[in-house]
Amino acid sequence: MVEVARFPDGQQFYRVHPRTHAVDDICAFLRDSEILHAGLIPWGSNYTFLVTLNVGEPDPLLGVYKPLHGEAPLWDFPNGTLYRREYAAFVLSEALGWQIVPPTVIREEGPHGIGTMQLYMHHDRKDADYFALRERHSREVKRMAVFDLIVNNTDRKAGHCLRDERGHVWGIDHGLTFNLHSGLRTVIWDFGGERIPKRLVQDMKRVGDDLHVRQGMACKLYDLLFEEEIEALRERMQKLVQNPVMPDLRRRRSVPWSFY
Repeated sequence: MVEVARFPDGQQFYRVHPRTHAVDDICAFLRDSEILHAGLIPWGSNYTFLVTLNVGEPDPLLGVYKPLHGEAPLWDFPNGTLYRREYAAFVLSEALGWQIVPPTVIREEGPHGIGTMQLYMHHDRKDADYFALRERHSREVKRMAVFDLIVNNTDRKAGHCLRDERGHVWGIDHGLTFNLHSGLRTVIWDFGGERIPKRLVQDMKRVGDDLHVRQGMACKLYDLLFEEEIEALRERMQKLVQNPVMPDLRRRRSVPWSFY
C-alpha cells in the first residue's frame, strides 16, 4: 500500500529559492540528496509524490517526484516521455530567462525509478489558483500564457498556477507539452488580441536562433524531445516573433476538461 502525502501545515522545512540560492545548487539538492520519505499525492492521472530530502540541514527540503513508471498511457503522447517533457519545460523556461517553471531535474534513482524531481514551492493555498492571481499579477500570467503557446501546453488548469511565499508566480505540471498534434488547452485566454511585450519577443528570437545553431542552454532540449518537436517549437516561436499578438479563444476544446 502506498502512503498518501501529508502536506505541510505548520511543519518546519528547509527553504531554498532561486532568489536566495543558485539554481544549479538547488538542482544538485534535488538530484543528489537522500530521499527520506515519499507520499503519494492522491489526485491526478499520473503518480506524483511529495518527498522530503536530506540536504544536510536540521530540517528536510520538500520536492515533487514524478516517476516514469507512474505515467498513464495517453493516445496523443508517446509512452514514457512525460517526465522528459516536464524537465524540458524547465530547461526552456531557464533558457528564455522567464523563471516560470520551478527548479526541476531528472533523477536517475528514486523509490519508483527514474523521473523528475521538482522543488516544492511553499505557498498559501488561496494563491494556488489562476483566477485569484490574474488581476493582481497580469504581467506574470501573460508571460505564462506566451510560454504555454510556444510549448503547446495541452493542460494549463487554474490550479497549475501559484504564487510562492516571496511573491513569485510559478507554473507547474508541464508533462503534457511540446506535442506535435494536440493543440493548446488552457484557462488563460484573458489576453486575446493584445500584443506580446517586446522583451518576450526578443527572448523567443534569441532562443530560436540558439536552437537553430545548437548552442546555449536550450540545446539540452535535443536530448529530451524528438527532433520534429524541436522544429515545431522553433516554428511556433518564429510565428510569434513575426506576429507578436496573443490569439483569441476560438473553440471549446481549447479549454481543459477540468478548470482545476
